[in-house]
Formats: sequence, C-alpha cells, structure tokens
Amino acid sequence: MKKIILFLLFTSFCFAQNTLHYNDEKGSEKATLQDIKWLAGNWKGEAFSGTYEENWSQPFGGSMMFNFKLVVEGKIVFYELGHIVEKDGTLEYQIKHFDANLNGWEEKDQSEDFKFIKKEGNRMYFDNFTFEFVSENHVKVYAYFEDSNEEMVFNFKK
Repeated sequence: MKKIILFLLFTSFCFAQNTLHYNDEKGSEKATLQDIKWLAGNWKGEAFSGTYEENWSQPFGGSMMFNFKLVVEGKIVFYELGHIVEKDGTLEYQIKHFDANLNGWEEKDQSEDFKFIKKEGNRMYFDNFTFEFVSENHVKVYAYFEDSNEEMVFNFKK
C-alpha cells in the first residue's frame, strides 16, 4: 500500500510541474522568434476570478510585443506590457506591470526579465514560464509564482 501511495505522489508531482528554473551554469539554448511565432494573435481566457485578453504581435524588428489586460467584475485590475526579444543568439521574456491608472509597478527603468532555457517539442521554456502550443486556437502558458510557490496554467483561446 505504501508503495502505491508513494508512486501516486511521485507521478502527481512529476506531471504537475510544467515550469523550469534558469540555471546560469547551463545557460540558454539557441533560439529565434521563429521558434515561437505561433504565439502571435489575439487571445482570451479566465484567471484570477476574471477575464483576460493578451495580444501578441508577429515577429518584427527582433521582438514580439504583447499587451495583457485583466478585467474583474467589469473593472480593470492590471495591465502588462512586454516582449520576447532576440538577444545574444537566444530569447528573453521581459514584462512591465501597470495598475488600472497606468501607474507602473516596477521602477521606471526596471522590468521583470526571464531568460530562455530550452525548446522541447511544442514547448518553449523560460525561467518560471512555459509557452505550449496546443493548436492554432489554443495555447497554454504555465507560470510559476515564487512568492506563493504555486504554478498556474492560463488557457489562451482565439
């Protein structure tokens, strides 16, 4: 009985973890925006007791820009603005957050930066974020939140 419980716990843990953490010693695999161009488009979903929309541009000028808006009970909760940029033969994911009045959360010249780790099958792994191509009309984004030690999945639908 103990072996069955341990096996179930082990397999649950293995399948629940969809994000990776960047390791300076291993560095980043080589990648370009062409590897993630399937993310371009207008997406919607539900999270944080509300509805979000996220819009990604086509690769252009060495970046794919995005904007994100979360609405709860008809009111803006926050925005994100950012991009995935080609840098040193690989990619980097950068985000800035804003409240409903466009007051920035980060310092004026600061952003949250997430280094690319690797591409594997239909997934692109960044530090604490994984973008997964499911179909032309469905993308999953897994995000690991260090402060709560939780991983969330966002189902993007066109």
